Amino acid sequence: METSVLTFVASLATLLAIFWPGIVSSNSEGDALYALRSSLSDPDNVLQSWDPTLVNPCTWFHITCNQDNRVTRVDLGNSNLSGHLVPDLGRLEHLQYLELYKNNIQGTIPAELGNLKSLISLDLYNNNLTGNIPQELGNLKSLVFLRLNDNRLTGRIPRDLAKISSLKVVDISSNDLCGTIPTTGPFEHIPLNNFENNPRLEGPELQGLVAYDMNC
Repeated sequence: METSVLTFVASLATLLAIFWPGIVSSNSEGDALYALRSSLSDPDNVLQSWDPTLVNPCTWFHITCNQDNRVTRVDLGNSNLSGHLVPDLGRLEHLQYLELYKNNIQGTIPAELGNLKSLISLDLYNNNLTGNIPQELGNLKSLVFLRLNDNRLTGRIPRDLAKISSLKVVDISSNDLCGTIPTTGPFEHIPLNNFENNPRLEGPELQGLVAYDMNC
């Protein structure tokens, strides 16, 4: 009897995955977002509606979904949040906007954010993020806006970012980055003041003349 029940449950789960993939995917996205909620301190209760028991997260405040109930925006800028980002965010494969600016988020930027192939805007500025800028962000081939300024990031500017042809805005000022400033690809048109207030960051690299790892 017990075996029959387990078989029925497994079959039901398979049917759901086949005929209602949006629901299954949304549950997975809800789990990813709830992992973020669990890692954050939220004194103003802006995440109060993030209920993991709901079918999908599209009814949560600060979340936007497309017509297929896939999460496309997370808007939590200036929300008095603290805590850490989580690798689970890399599971939001339809995410276009990740807005977490002007909070007090600490720790590192998860390399898994490089899985967000639909991402257009990554705004993590004005936090307390540390560690390196992950080279995996170079996989974000749809990225247009990358704003990581006013954190405590260290290390080099990943050269993988220069391969993102869609990139229009890069601001990584007011960190503790080192090495030289890229001059190829989209970096050819980024103003130098978007790199200022990094005491160990050298000027624009001269191809073949200035060592990339200078002062790193």
